[in-house]
This record gives sequence, C-alpha cells and structure tokens, in this order.
Amino acid sequence: MSKPDIVAAILWVGVTMYAVFGGADFGAGMWDLLAGKGERAERARAQIDRSIAPVWEANHVWLIFVLVVLWTAFPPAFSAVMTTLYIPLALAALGIVLRGSGFAFRHALPGPVRTPATRVFGASSVLTPFFLGAVVGAIASGEVPAGGDGDPTSSWIGFLPLVTGVLFVAVCAYLAAIFLVRDAAAAGDKDLERYFARRALAMAVIAGAAAVAGILALREDARFVYDGLTSEGLPLAILSAVCGLGALTMLIRRVLWGIRPLAVGAVAAVIWGFFVAQHPYMLPESLTIDEAVGASATQTEVIVVFLVAGVLCLPALGLLYVLSQRRALE
Repeated sequence: MSKPDIVAAILWVGVTMYAVFGGADFGAGMWDLLAGKGERAERARAQIDRSIAPVWEANHVWLIFVLVVLWTAFPPAFSAVMTTLYIPLALAALGIVLRGSGFAFRHALPGPVRTPATRVFGASSVLTPFFLGAVVGAIASGEVPAGGDGDPTSSWIGFLPLVTGVLFVAVCAYLAAIFLVRDAAAAGDKDLERYFARRALAMAVIAGAAAVAGILALREDARFVYDGLTSEGLPLAILSAVCGLGALTMLIRRVLWGIRPLAVGAVAAVIWGFFVAQHPYMLPESLTIDEAVGASATQTEVIVVFLVAGVLCLPALGLLYVLSQRRALE
C-alpha cells in the first residue's frame, strides 16, 4: 500500500467513526423528535439524554478530524467538494449548530423554551445527516469535478444524492435505536427496551429498502462505483448484509449481547465497501488519490499525528464510553 493510500485509509477511519458514533447521536435526536407526548415519551427522552449527554461532544470530534485530514492531505479534493457542494454542506453545518443549541437550551432554560428547543434539536438531527448523505451521493455520482466547477444546485438534488440522504437518516436512526435498546435493558426498563426494539425493527426495514434503492441508483448514476462494489467491494457488501441480518435476528429474539458490534459492523462494512469500490479515485472518475494528495512531507505528518493521536486519544475516548455505559458519569 502506497503512502497516499495509507493517508486515504486514515481519512476513511475518521469517516467510519463519525458515521457510527455521530450517526447514532443524530438518530437519537430523531427518536427524541418522534417520541410524542405522555409519560412514556418523557421516559424515552430521559433515556436518550442519559445515553448521549456524556459523549455527544466527543462524537463530533471525528467530523473535525475528517475535515482537517481532507483539507491538509487532499487539498484539491477539499477545494472541489467545498466549492461545488457548499449549499448542502452549509445546511448540514447549520443543522449541527442548531442541534447543539437546541439540546443545550432545553436543559439550561426549562419552561416555555423547552418545547421549541426540543423540536429544533430533533428536526436538526434529521436534516443534518440527510444533507451529509446528499453530499456523499453527489460525490459518488460524479457531480463534483476536480476543478470544483460543478453546479452548486443540481449536483446534489439528483436521485442518487437524495436516496443517499434518506439512507443516512435511516441508518442513523437504526444505530441509535440499537444503542438505546441496550441502554434501556441495562437500566432495567423492559418497557423502554421493547419500545426502542420496535423502532429498531421498523427502521431496519426502511434502511434496507433505502439501501436497495441506493444500489439501483448507483447502477444508473454511478456506474464506476457500482461496478467496484459488485466486484472488489463485494466481500464487504456481503459482510454488511450478514452483520445486518445477524443483528436483526438477535433483535427479534431479544438477544442483546453482541448486537451492537453487529449493527456497527454492518454500517462500517458498507463504508469501507464504498472506499474499495471507488479506489483509486478520491472523486470518482475525476480525481485520483495520487492526484489529490498533498506533499510527501504532509502525508508523513498526517500518518505520525494519527499514530500519536491513536495512542493518546483513543484510550481516553474508550474510557469515556465505558464510564458512560456504566452510568458512572451521572
């Protein structure tokens, strides 16, 4: 594996981590929005707060990581994406800001502010992954030329970007429901465990349908990625399907031990399948990894910083998640 490929893999590690942890964070916000009213709805929101409050800031560290690595290691790709897809990216950034504000204000300012702040938090949790998915779909469909002169409107409103946006929302909601099922079980709340299990099952069906639609859209609008996914990326696509079916089976049988790794594995396998499918391109059929990568010294620095950060930061993040799961931070 060449040095540029190693740097691209580091970028994809960040994408994977953000998709899993940030995605579950967004999905929890969607379930907060759809909880409705009543005593059980308030208990569901309280469980969501307990699950995401200790770690929600840490989850979005990965977004900064992805942006910094893309900017420093692959500046032509960063420039092309930002100049073509600035509308959905700006809307996603606005959603992240509004989401954080809504979550903070509903806790800091109870009373009449709580209800609108909760709605802002929930709505932003749906819109943000949708726009991020539209960005990924636009890149896959070849709507982002290397020169960065793509159409800022039509580039992300085609069938593939919109389907990918829906798929992102569904996957985020599915991951969150799986995480919340386990958290509710750990808290000894059987009613909430069943509550989130039903939602996880429903969202698994929706995500599966969106994935099928996405594959059909790839075949029509992103043939290069589709061909790569059905050849070199096929083992990862199969792994994703196996993990997804395994998690679904465990959910139906109410076997929760190990369900999270299977759900995460299903999502991670798809992400890496996409990486393999579009290789050696950074922007499919427009800009290769070798063409997009920065200076050799910059590549070396990114690799070194990643290794140092892995030694210093990953154990701390792991400890944070462990303490959160043991409810030691409350």
